[in-house]
Amino acid sequence: MSRIAETFANLRRDNRRGFIPFITAGDPDLATTTQLIVELANAGATLIELGVPFTDPMADGPVIQRASERALRHGFGLTEVLQVVSDARRQTDVPIILFSYFNPLLQFCAGESSNEPEFTFEKLARATKQAGVDGILVTDLVPEEAGEFAATLRANDLDMIFLVAPTSTDERLQMVAERASGFIYAVSRAGVTGARAEMSAEAEKLVARVRKVSDLPVAVGFGISQPEHVADVWCYADAAVVGSAIVSEIEQAESPAAAVARVGRFARRLIS
Repeated sequence: MSRIAETFANLRRDNRRGFIPFITAGDPDLATTTQLIVELANAGATLIELGVPFTDPMADGPVIQRASERALRHGFGLTEVLQVVSDARRQTDVPIILFSYFNPLLQFCAGESSNEPEFTFEKLARATKQAGVDGILVTDLVPEEAGEFAATLRANDLDMIFLVAPTSTDERLQMVAERASGFIYAVSRAGVTGARAEMSAEAEKLVARVRKVSDLPVAVGFGISQPEHVADVWCYADAAVVGSAIVSEIEQAESPAAAVARVGRFARRLIS
């Protein structure tokens, strides 16, 4: 049983629901990212999504886009992101998944330097597993094209997380159910990430549709920004994902230390 599966099994046993915060690696810097992971774990995170910054984050709203821009100014690659996970692993065993577009992962597979010419998914899987990553969600990798990638992750005891949306067909949900592991991420509405004043009623309907084809836990994200949103999602899903609202706390902080403090307070308020 993977660490993610074990975590959700423990939640179900105790009749509790999960809290999954998202942060962007390298925002405001890599050292602070390590501290943020530990602080979120201490604040009660069930699992942490660590975003890999990318130059063209199509699925992300302006808040996370700006976070990627800030992070990319530091000029690092996936190797440094994995080092952050490895450093955090010395202080917490909370599951961590990489939330990435496919391009940065392909660059790593191809070799981030000219001294690593061989392209292989196996290299990525082994490196992420060694660093302490528990799973990967690739925003722009559709299940129809994910067979080899998902198989490689599975062979290395890594979970493959897929997104589903209210617009997903029943056939697509069935395909995701067959290939996903760990949990399924249900997008609460169509569009890009970003905090919203109200949650979409479509999210509850989508979770019910997913449950018809899969026994995996279902987490709901996109637009969750207030304690009331989290409580609402907990009524029908296994976990609530909070991204833009947390990243906004980092953006508003006056210093890296203040960012850690702000995020910790905000996370505790969300699930109190």
